[in-house]
Amino acid sequence: MGLTASVLAIDAGNSKTDVAVVAADGEVLATARGGGFRPPVVGVEQAVDEVAAAVTEAYAAAGVTSAGHVSACLANADLPVEEEQLATALAARGWGGSVTVRNDTFAILRAGVAEPRGVAVVCGAGINCVGMRPDGRTARFPAIGRISGDWGGGWGLAEEALWHAARAEDGRGGPTALVDTLPAHFGLTSMYALIEALHLEHVAYGRRHELTPVLFATAADGDPVARSVVDRLAQEVATMATVALTRLDLLDEETPVLLGGGVLTGGHPQLDDGVRELLAARAPKAVPSVVRARPVLGAALLGLDTVGARLSVQERARAYFEG
Repeated sequence: MGLTASVLAIDAGNSKTDVAVVAADGEVLATARGGGFRPPVVGVEQAVDEVAAAVTEAYAAAGVTSAGHVSACLANADLPVEEEQLATALAARGWGGSVTVRNDTFAILRAGVAEPRGVAVVCGAGINCVGMRPDGRTARFPAIGRISGDWGGGWGLAEEALWHAARAEDGRGGPTALVDTLPAHFGLTSMYALIEALHLEHVAYGRRHELTPVLFATAADGDPVARSVVDRLAQEVATMATVALTRLDLLDEETPVLLGGGVLTGGHPQLDDGVRELLAARAPKAVPSVVRARPVLGAALLGLDTVGARLSVQERARAYFEG
């Protein structure tokens, strides 16, 4: 039997996968990066194959063949039943003695706190919120789109901007500068031309996310409609955080509220100020901050929590990723 590490940490998002091999003393022996993790698109086995390539690279670099525990924080693990299915698929690969799978939002939360206590709201391509306490209690949302009550995320913001701009151009809605800024981003002169280009895929479907920064820029220039969309996102972020705090009985305790994902780390003053003002009114003891650490740190710390690692061990692992 080959050498064994303490924790194999996996953070697998839609666009990339990060893995880290952590020794029992907290030393990070190796890291590796792979492609995106998209089981709804390619199937579970092919998605896990993408993770396997990164794990193989990291194990080889670390000089080990397995780990005592596998801590995996995965995109698209939105429901407990999906976490169980993915844990079974990872366990079948024989990467470690035990496997825990969580939604990848938990990685961002754990990366931003000194103990497993707090709430995280993540707004990237989509939007999600989770909370946890050291006693194991958690709060979470299905976060699978409009059917689970979600609004926001980069894709949702782009769709909202397109909706307002289309209606402004044809007269169903009020005026907005988005009618010009959105098509101009693609070198087009009207919303009709942009609608046609998107529908016929002359502009690739995946490029719609490029319109989210255009929305924020248009809002920053003072457009009332664009600003209303940004304000609505601030409301949604604050609402999710407040509900999670309430569920965990943390509303009356000073508690970290971590903000992560490309939209919430983008440095948009209107959004940032709006979230903080709303939290101050609804959850005065919440302490909001932006998480910029790599989420694989959170997966590693969750794994070290599971194996009962001392605080000094966890801090050594943290220093590697934050140094």
